[in-house]
Amino acid sequence: MKKIEAIIKPFKLEDVKDALVEAGIEGMTISEVKGYGRQQGHSELYRGAEYIVEFIPKVKIELVVSSEEYEKLAIDAITKAAHTGKIGDGKIFVSSIDKTVRIRTGEEDEEAL
Repeated sequence: MKKIEAIIKPFKLEDVKDALVEAGIEGMTISEVKGYGRQQGHSELYRGAEYIVEFIPKVKIELVVSSEEYEKLAIDAITKAAHTGKIGDGKIFVSSIDKTVRIRTGEEDEEAL
């Protein structure tokens, strides 16, 4: 099992969700997060005063898949749906999951997904 975490631009969330559902991946957790990468934030003008925005609003998507096939489908769906070609499109992180337990039933691992 693999956990996939994707940090994307907020306005791309619906496109990514739709692409994941179309790929057969339905369960996911969404969080509103802030951060920065290479763009290092930016400055904005508000009522004539300039201020620095150090942390950019982003959306974090977390999902767990049971096989390499679904891992590839998920990564491909996220990459295509979140791509704008501009700086700040985001990142995808993949890590291994050792154990999963469904609290309600006690099912474990793939059965718990």
